[in-house]
Parts: sequence; structure tokens; C-alpha cells
Amino acid sequence: MEWRDHGILLSMRRHGESAAIIDVFTEDHGRHAGVVPGGASRKQAPVLQPGAQLDLTWRARLEDHIGSYRAEPLRSRAAAALSGRLALAGLNAVTGLLSFALAEREVHRPLYHRSEQLLDLLGQDEIWPLAYLKWELALLEELGFGLDLSRCAATGINDELIYVSPKSGRAVSRHGAGDWVDRMLPLPPCLRGEGPAPDAEIAEALRTTGYFLHHRLAPALGNAPLPEARARFVELFTRRL
Repeated sequence: MEWRDHGILLSMRRHGESAAIIDVFTEDHGRHAGVVPGGASRKQAPVLQPGAQLDLTWRARLEDHIGSYRAEPLRSRAAAALSGRLALAGLNAVTGLLSFALAEREVHRPLYHRSEQLLDLLGQDEIWPLAYLKWELALLEELGFGLDLSRCAATGINDELIYVSPKSGRAVSRHGAGDWVDRMLPLPPCLRGEGPAPDAEIAEALRTTGYFLHHRLAPALGNAPLPEARARFVELFTRRL
């Protein structure tokens, strides 16, 4: 068995004396692990850093074996990730959530391309938080937990949509919330792709996407806790408000 693809390195751990096991999100083969001979060596270890874009050749005797990788760097994102605390926290949140949420060897091409585009913005702190928010929405959509923010779930209108129902993931208008207003989640304009998206709005929106990551996605994956990296990124971001 053999294939060639390119992908984003999610994690690396030592295997034996000098090999490494890497977990990679690839375009055509999904999240896929494999052994890199010599991957923990002084020569290869600096290349195999989370977020790196790799050209990969995978080989195994049988398809269900872990197999081995030959990994060639396409571009490193280490410099961008180390440009500041927010960039590093953002990288860890993305790779952590992908490792957490994606079933092994399940293909998600649209999400792959969104993830690649997002990581290419690392270090651009003024635009990164909004791009990251849109990526979380795409992650929820791709995995079957997308939000419907087009019109009010209660009235069908598309005016004054300021809430999200925690039960249905649908937008709710100011008047449609009724007696349930205290249970609603915020729907700032940036969550619908509207307005200038100041940081305070993005922080509100991340509270809403975070709810669905915690209460919809995580239970579907066996109630494992979300990666702490996501909470650390949100905390670091909100500190600058």
C-alpha cells in the first residue's frame, strides 16, 4: 500500500530511539498517523513541528497498518507561531481541536483547505481572531453541528437577530426569545459575517461557538473534554480587550 499527499502536522511523539510517530491532517486521506524513521533525530525533529506543511509519502504492507511516512517540508510555520503568544496559542488551539474532533482516516477536504488558509495567517494578530472564529464555525458545520443563523427559529423573520438557541443552534430575534431570553446565547453581527467585528464581538461569538463545541461536539465524541489549548487561546485573546 502506498499513497502521496500533503498535509498539516498536528502532533509528533518519539517512538523508540530515533523514530517518531506523527499525526497529520491530509487533504485526501484525512487525519492519518504514521511512523517517520529518524523523525526524532536532530536533523528531522526541527522540521516535524506542529503546524508544518508537509509533502508525505505513506507506505504499509496492509491498509489498516500504521505504516511509515517519508515527510518532506513544504513550509514551516514555526517562525510565525513563535512571533507572539497569541499566535502560538492559536496554533495549539487549531491543531488540538483537529486532533480531538477528526476521526482517523475520514476525509474532510473543505475543512482541510480552511485549516491551511487559517494557519497561513499565523502571526497576523489583527485578523487572526476573526479568521479563527470563522474556522470554528466551519469545523462545527463540517462535523454536523452547523449553526443556522439565517432567520429567527421562532418567528421566521431575519430582523434583529441577536440570540442563538442553545437547543437548536438557530438564530432567534429580539422578540422571538420571549420567556427564554435568559437562556439564549449571544449572536453578535460578526457571527453572521456582518459589521467591522471588533474584538469584544469576537469574544462574544467565541462564547457561542464554544458552547456548541462543549455541549454538542464533545458529547458526540464520548464526552471527552475539549483540548485545554482552545480555552487558553480564548483566555489570552480576551485579556487584550
